[in-house]
Amino acid sequence: MSELEKAEKRLAQASAAVQKALRDEQQAAAASQPVAAPAKPPGSARGVETMYRNVYRVQMDLTSLADNKANMMISINGIIISIILAAVAPKLDSNPWLMLPTTLLLLGTMVSLVFSVLAARPRVSPKRATLDQLQHNQDSLLFFGHFAGLTEDEFVQGMKELMGDRTALYEAMMRDIYGLGSVLGKKFRLLKAAYLAFMVALLTGVGAYLLVFGWLLRTAP
Repeated sequence: MSELEKAEKRLAQASAAVQKALRDEQQAAAASQPVAAPAKPPGSARGVETMYRNVYRVQMDLTSLADNKANMMISINGIIISIILAAVAPKLDSNPWLMLPTTLLLLGTMVSLVFSVLAARPRVSPKRATLDQLQHNQDSLLFFGHFAGLTEDEFVQGMKELMGDRTALYEAMMRDIYGLGSVLGKKFRLLKAAYLAFMVALLTGVGAYLLVFGWLLRTAP
């Protein structure tokens, strides 16, 4: 055997020894690592219930906030309108220059008052759902406007069936939350219009009063 063949043989043996050592090291490292526990699927029952509870609480807090803002705007606009009708209106005959600013302020506060009342008005669906519709998720059994047309026995039966099916229960809660959010969105849009009308009424009304007073001071002898 030539020297070249002997060298190739020794190289092959060394390479095989290195590969075997690497495999042994990898196996030892894998054996020393702890076996990972199976990943827990997201959305456990407790986590889902906590999420629903928090969403319901936030929706109720925002609804209460919107109603309080609407009631505040109703009170403020009502006071302004009462003052205008009681104190300013009787003086319009002797002071006709008060007509324009008073009219601007009165119209603006009336518009703001109307939007505030619409925002605070209760929204109840006139539709009365049947038990079959509620069982097929066409309406929400959790909303009083839908189950108000049911008898007590039908309502109890529907609730038992709903509580027995977790998927249907979660879906009913989703529909209820969506309904609350839709009503809340309408309330805040009406409140935005009420605040905008109130701001415009104040700016135009007070600005008109200032312009009229300035004109009177300039024309006074």
